[in-house]
Amino acid sequence: MGIQHAEDGATGAVLAYPGGGPTILRILLGTQLRRLRTTKGISREDAGYAIRASHAKISRIELGRVGFKERDVADLLTLYGVTSQEDRAPLLTLARQANAPGWWHKYDDLLPNWFQVYVGLEEAASVVRNYEVQFVPGLLQSADYARAVIMLVHGTASAKEIDRRVALRLARQERLNRPNAPTLWAVVDEAVLRRPIGGPKVLAAQIDHLLQVTELPNVRLQIMPFHRGGHAAAGGPFSILRFPDRDLPDVVYMEQLTSALYVEKREETDHYTQVMDSLCVQAYSVSASNRFLRDLRAQMSD
Repeated sequence: MGIQHAEDGATGAVLAYPGGGPTILRILLGTQLRRLRTTKGISREDAGYAIRASHAKISRIELGRVGFKERDVADLLTLYGVTSQEDRAPLLTLARQANAPGWWHKYDDLLPNWFQVYVGLEEAASVVRNYEVQFVPGLLQSADYARAVIMLVHGTASAKEIDRRVALRLARQERLNRPNAPTLWAVVDEAVLRRPIGGPKVLAAQIDHLLQVTELPNVRLQIMPFHRGGHAAAGGPFSILRFPDRDLPDVVYMEQLTSALYVEKREETDHYTQVMDSLCVQAYSVSASNRFLRDLRAQMSD
């Protein structure tokens, strides 16, 4: 289900977005504020001046990268000529909703800001497409495999912290089983399934988990075999997030060691979509990938 819009076309105000959490609400409100500003021909500098901020902050607001002060939204609406209470009320309500913490708020001490953004976007997405070359995608990891991956980076953390990090990863996976679950379509390099993260037993159990979770109608997994040689995604792993509303652009996410890159410009996201489509053509089909997993698992039992 997408956004419900006001019948009054004066602002196209967003009334509600069923699900998705505060991240997507910030993006929706930011998109609406950007539309209002550009319609009036007002620069980001002038908009920033109206709320005692820089043009850079206006840019972050319009991208949904920061929380909203209700007073700032009210001042911007006045600047943009949205003065009637009927038109202002839904947007101000949305500003309040966008500042509510998401379910992952209790993990704030574990999550850097750049990854909190991703978790919020993932929660709201209707389609998540992953290409992975080193690890099983987070949404498809078993608990023990997730623990082993987390230990690679946070090996000196306390047992309690490791447990919470595993719990967070498993909590992200719960949405795959809920009503209106997103479609998860992953392409995984064969090397991922040959690399014994956590040891042979953990990897074997992880493959069992993949065989189980891919029985869900909304989960598609394709394996990129070694013998395909070079392929379209030579640059490394990435994710594409697509949202149920037409107003929201796709977002490409690329994680780095201590930060992440988010790509939203249409010409750039279209390129990544084309690469992902090419990967899906080059990889084993879903059925052939399933056979590959079963054969690999049988080899482990020998």
